This record gives sequence, structure tokens and C-alpha cells, in this order.
Amino acid sequence: MKKTYLAGVAAAALMAAPALAENWTMTSTWPSSLELIEIDKKFVETANALIPDDQLTIEFFDGGELVPAGEVFGAVESGTIQAGADWPGYWAGRDAAFSPLATTASLFNAVDYVNWIKGWGGAEIYNEIYGQFGMVYLPYGVTNNESGFRTVDKPIRTTDDLQGMRLRLSGLEQGKLLEKLGGSQVSMAGGEIYQSLERGVIDGAEFSTPNVDLSGGFDQVTKYWSTPGWHQSSSVFGVMINKSSWDALTPEAQEMLKIAADATMLWSLANTEKRATEAYQSFQDAGIEITRLDDATLENIQTMANETIVEVACENANSAKVYSSMLTYLEDYGKWRDASAPFNLGRTPAGPDLAAIEECAAE
Repeated sequence: MKKTYLAGVAAAALMAAPALAENWTMTSTWPSSLELIEIDKKFVETANALIPDDQLTIEFFDGGELVPAGEVFGAVESGTIQAGADWPGYWAGRDAAFSPLATTASLFNAVDYVNWIKGWGGAEIYNEIYGQFGMVYLPYGVTNNESGFRTVDKPIRTTDDLQGMRLRLSGLEQGKLLEKLGGSQVSMAGGEIYQSLERGVIDGAEFSTPNVDLSGGFDQVTKYWSTPGWHQSSSVFGVMINKSSWDALTPEAQEMLKIAADATMLWSLANTEKRATEAYQSFQDAGIEITRLDDATLENIQTMANETIVEVACENANSAKVYSSMLTYLEDYGKWRDASAPFNLGRTPAGPDLAAIEECAAE
């Protein structure tokens, strides 16, 4: 009886004991020189403010301090570090489905991503894809339309001007689309773009929103800016978390991380739009020639983008699943969005053939 009683007391004491504090190391794909890292820092700041120190503390390191940008995925996957901030498109070589989880060619705007993630099942799809690599994923940043192409000597006023141009460009679908338009994709990290433009290694580049491009010094090494950024109509950023590290957290800490991610996403959208507006003026003041492709050209690009999306989706079952969910959202939300135009949130694009992608997903 005594032994049974003591065992019960010990078990009760163990259950009542607080969980040991978790100390996470987190890094980013962005160097300190690029403004995108501010989204990552905002998330860490918010999470550390919300979660009690006796449950979790996150120590953040700028991109490149712990591992090269391209190795952040592997470091989180292996558990070398507990968390890594990213742009999913960098991992398209692992699985093509990471590409639309990061951005789309002439499809989603920032609000579409937020709607899809929070209301139409997108969050679950992120975790399904990242989960195949032993990770939990929390999207926490979204930016609207990318700037477009910045060029050194030759302006891009029509798509004919893309012929033969070597352009730094990220994204699987984006590269295929650029090739169809006559250009060639050059892949490189954001921190390498300035010198590549300066030395003439590339003819031009895209990278991010105007404020991020300004932080990269692109106003100093380019003369021309072609808008809009049809190649990336929006972008998503977030944090990869090693699944074992996530499971070691208390349910309260897990919930606080989700809340921090949601708060950061809202902040990222408003802050980026404000900063992008300021940066647009700075590029104008620097004497950069800013042009916009005409509507007929953009319609043609949309048609070619649709074809490219179907091609990519039908080569990869996970891509087909992601795009099928995205296009279902556009079709569903479009009923209300179009009925309330022009006072609703953006446009409903004439996107790819949903039935064709669903057929590929079913194969």
C-alpha cells in the first residue's frame, strides 16, 4: 500500500512539474543588408514577447552567420538548428510544390495568399509539403507585387526587349516563362545581385518589392525599371520548424507561435506597402526611368503563365495539389469578389484551367 501511495505521489509531482524551457536557434536566408530580414526579426520579437521565458526563448542570427542561405533548409531538417526563416521557392529543387507556396506568376496577390492560407486550407497544405521533410511551417510574411525588372543599359518597354537578355530571376515557373519570352534565367542569391549588375555579369535583375530593392542598392547600378512584376504577383515568407523541436513545446507555446505568425503577417503587408511607396519615390528621385507594360502585353503574359503553370503542375503531384487548391479558392472567392468590384480586394485573374490540373493531380 505504501509503495502504491508513494508511486502515486511521484507521478502526480511529475505531472505537475513545469516543462523544461526550450532554447531555439533560428537563422534566415536573408543577410542583414536586405530589408526582408525585418519580417523575420519582427516574428522573433513578437514570439519572444508573447511566450514566457520558462517555456521558449528564440535566439536569432542573420543570414550567413550560421550557415549559407542555401543550407538553411537542410539545417532545420536535420535538427542542427531548430528554426529557419525562408522564402519557400528556394527549395523548389527539393519539390516543385515549394514554388507556388512562395509566389505565383500573374496569379495571387498578397490578400489572396492571406485568404487562402487562413480561410481556404492553405495553411494545411504548407504543413503537408514541409511535413514530408520533418518540419512544421508557419507562414508569417506576405508582400504584394514584386517590383519588376531592373536593367543596366537596355530598357524593357515591351516583351520584345527581353530577347537575349540575361536576367537574374527566382522561381521555377518564372524561369520557364521568361525563356518562352526570349530571355534567359540566371539564378543567384540576393546578396550577389548588386555586384553582378555592376560588373555586367547579368543584363538586369528582379529581386523583391521596391523598398527591399532599394536596400540592395539597385538604384546605384541600374538605369531602367520595367513594371509591373508579372513574374511574382506576391510572395510569402515564413519559418521552418524542426518537427521534434515543435513537439517538445507546450501547447501554449505552440499556440503563441501561431499568434505571433498571424500578427507578423498583418504587419508585414502594411509595413511593406508603406515602405514600397517611399522607395518608389526614391527611385524616381534617383532618375531611374520607370515604364509599365501595356494591358495587352500583360494579357498575353497571363496566357503564357497559365500554360506554364499547367505544365509544371502536371509534372509533379504535389504541385498539382497546391495549384488545384489555389485555383479552387480563386473560383470560389471570385463569385463575391467580382460581384463587389471595384470595391473588393484586387482582381480575379483569368487563371489556368482548374480541370486540367485536377486531372493531373488525380493521376
